[in-house]
Amino acid sequence: MNIKILFSVLILAGFYTNIYSQDDIQIGSLGTRSGQQGGLFDYSNPSSINIKVQLWGYVRYPGYYIVPAGMSINELISFAGGPNEDASLDKIRVTKIKEGAQTKMMIYNYNDMVWEDEIQTQINFVRLEAGDIVVVPGEPRYFVRDDIAFYLGIVTTLASLTALILSIISFNN
Repeated sequence: MNIKILFSVLILAGFYTNIYSQDDIQIGSLGTRSGQQGGLFDYSNPSSINIKVQLWGYVRYPGYYIVPAGMSINELISFAGGPNEDASLDKIRVTKIKEGAQTKMMIYNYNDMVWEDEIQTQINFVRLEAGDIVVVPGEPRYFVRDDIAFYLGIVTTLASLTALILSIISFNN
């Protein structure tokens, strides 16, 4: 009886790992696994071809995404909860990795799409392909309050040590 249970567990574990050892292209979705799964986000369409891409950097939910083929970067960033305040939207990097071919990196300017007043005919809409890696760069903002908190901690520690030394000296006299 215990051997049957052990074999059943091993078979199920092997099936479970095979789900995630697929290539970057899949048909349909992963079944009941939808929505947020840690760093894996499944926005696949069960009736179409889906691709796996990566989105990293200054977005709300970075990670691996399973999305329908032909999705644009704008849609992917939208699925990721949008860019953070510190994101540099004029230098989004898209790395296209193809087997047997040269890796290609492109720079995408999201600000052209969002903030331009006039309609441009030359806006570069980058469509995602299987295995693409999208990086939204940025820099954390500088806040004076961080420096104030650091130096205030040092000053209060020195004041406490001074008070302790003065109380020890007055106690000995």
